[in-house]
Amino acid sequence: MEQNTQMSTIAVLDFGSQYSHLIVRRIRELGVHAELLRPDTSAEVLAKYAGIVLSGGPQNLSESRALKADPNIYTLGLPILGVCYGLQLIAHQLGGTVRAGDKREYGPVRVALSSAGKLFKGLSKEELTWMSHGDQVTKTPKGFSVTGKSDACPIVAIENVERGIYGIQFHPEVKHTEHGMVVLQNFLNISKAKKTWNLGKNWIEAQVEGIKEKVGSSRALCALSGGVDSTVASYLVHRAIGKQLTCIYVDTGMMRQGETEQIKKTFAKLPNLDFRVVDAETEFLKALKGVSEPEKKRKVIGELFIRLFEKESKKLKGVNFLVQGTLYTDVITSGVSVGGKASVIKSHHNVGGLPKDLKFKLIEPLRDLYKDEVRLIGKDLGVPEAIVQRQPFPGPGLAVRIIGEVTKEKLDTLRSADAIFREELIASGEAKKIQQYFAVLPDIRSVGVQGDARTYGHPIILRAVTTSDFMTADWARIPHELLAKVSARITNEVAGINRVAYDITSKPPATVEWE
Repeated sequence: MEQNTQMSTIAVLDFGSQYSHLIVRRIRELGVHAELLRPDTSAEVLAKYAGIVLSGGPQNLSESRALKADPNIYTLGLPILGVCYGLQLIAHQLGGTVRAGDKREYGPVRVALSSAGKLFKGLSKEELTWMSHGDQVTKTPKGFSVTGKSDACPIVAIENVERGIYGIQFHPEVKHTEHGMVVLQNFLNISKAKKTWNLGKNWIEAQVEGIKEKVGSSRALCALSGGVDSTVASYLVHRAIGKQLTCIYVDTGMMRQGETEQIKKTFAKLPNLDFRVVDAETEFLKALKGVSEPEKKRKVIGELFIRLFEKESKKLKGVNFLVQGTLYTDVITSGVSVGGKASVIKSHHNVGGLPKDLKFKLIEPLRDLYKDEVRLIGKDLGVPEAIVQRQPFPGPGLAVRIIGEVTKEKLDTLRSADAIFREELIASGEAKKIQQYFAVLPDIRSVGVQGDARTYGHPIILRAVTTSDFMTADWARIPHELLAKVSARITNEVAGINRVAYDITSKPPATVEWE
């Protein structure tokens, strides 16, 4: 990247937080380009940026191996914002004190702001924020003032206006912080970074040229699931290399009711795409026999996908590349962070599930984007609206919505229950308000009564969430009358199901999916 571009870019140092990329995403939403960099990036390199954000992280500063920033960044004269662990790191490196708090703060916390300084301009004296920390700053560095506190944490925010260094214990990047975007915008105003970030034709053209150069005269396969991510990736790569791309849809037998048929119909109509279908239900069920641990499921599915693509590639000449619709969120939750310290939440089959002896070179043009950004790119590329707006569906399919071993019988049961839930939400109009909804089949049984007789059947768990980015989500407030109707239909129409429950957990602490 050239220096003049960097000087309009915010550097986000990744200390391993699940939200590190979300900080980047939020800054981009505000029109400013941001990059995620290693936590040990030198001050010499960072001097070329407009400002620096120190992310949160799962570490404890009392640990000898805790990640640190180059201490020389504090002498650059650049605006610096520390978030959560970033605040603690600023205090630690500049002579303050960090200790374990008497009470951990996790979730919504009201914070009293004692300053009308630049960082909190436009905010009230009390703000609703989102916290996730056990340690806290107990003594500020020399020259810093305390600008925020909570009931459990006397130092929630600090600042040194003269040096342009700010620290906050809460997470402004998550939607649960009511005016988090105002805080980030204020920091961008302090940094004077220019609004240069705009996804559109320029971004597409740059990606197309890069893909052309990378692939050259070789061929590429696209792992096409029929979802928005892989479809947009296929359109983008096809624009770059045309007939050198072959798109393959693997029918794993783990799709939702009627979905495989719809995907075949849709993609058969799309122009200029070499679309092929591989029927592999038998292979996947055999590979998953006896497997119940979710991480192993994902890895088994990921490896089998690759082996099937390798098999198909032998039918073509010169295939050296595999195209995937991998997103930022896939990489984050698989524990692949720039800082290398993110916790593995779950391995996505196209990230953590890839075999070590992969014979393809990967092309992942969407790896730096979030779902809503991908939808925008899809529209610009001319991807059909029905696909652009398709709900997220996990790569391993219903296998990770069945808790425990996957069998044909369980898949059919879950498919039927899921179809009823989707049908009723769509018919009622509630589906338009919800970003993702599905059914889960847990590996438990309970006693029930149907037709005056005792039953010992499985429950179905319904999950529906509202979200803007899938990094955080809230459970959808579906009307009780509608839930009652869905429950009655499932217990009456799906054999072996005698109980229905509704998941009312947000993300965090849960994930959207159950596995």
